[in-house]
Amino acid sequence: MKENIILIGLMGAGKSTIGRKLAALLDMQFYDSDRVIEERTGVDIATIFEIEGEEGFRDREEQVIAELCQEENIILATGGGSILRETNRNIMKQSGYVIYLCSTAELLYSRIRYDKTRPLMQTASPLKTLKNLLNKREPYYLETAHLVMKTNRQKVAVIVKRIYQHIINRRSTVNKNSTAKRISDKQNNQISNHNPKADPS
Repeated sequence: MKENIILIGLMGAGKSTIGRKLAALLDMQFYDSDRVIEERTGVDIATIFEIEGEEGFRDREEQVIAELCQEENIILATGGGSILRETNRNIMKQSGYVIYLCSTAELLYSRIRYDKTRPLMQTASPLKTLKNLLNKREPYYLETAHLVMKTNRQKVAVIVKRIYQHIINRRSTVNKNSTAKRISDKQNNQISNHNPKADPS
């Protein structure tokens, strides 16, 4: 069974774009937790925030992440604030290999500054808001991640290739270790089951 890959990071990190391309390369199913929530509710995230507030949205998000993490062989792009809840952090760590797409607030802002669909960015000073969000959330990203991938100004194709190669190498190492363990267990079992003849003396 191939483990799930879970992408975390602040808005604008490229989780959905990178996740889709990585899923195609690895022949895995791709899910975006925000898109799943929108499909189920029939409205966009901004509307959910407006009607239910952030806590109402986080409740829906927690439920969707818990369900998706029960799937196998998937790549999951999560919302930027999903790691704020310990329940989400724990289930992500237990359900797959978590990759933090790490970048600076300035670079993230340059990618999303014209995007009006992000409710937390509708402030008088969105860059300052983004910096505050990153300061608050980064300890949780680092706590949750098995791998920190710094994206900086690299092209998407380069980032995808780096992650792809890392996953392939990781799978190869895991398979070798698993094979070695099976051989060792088999040898130990044969030794323990061996019943030598009694000493005639």
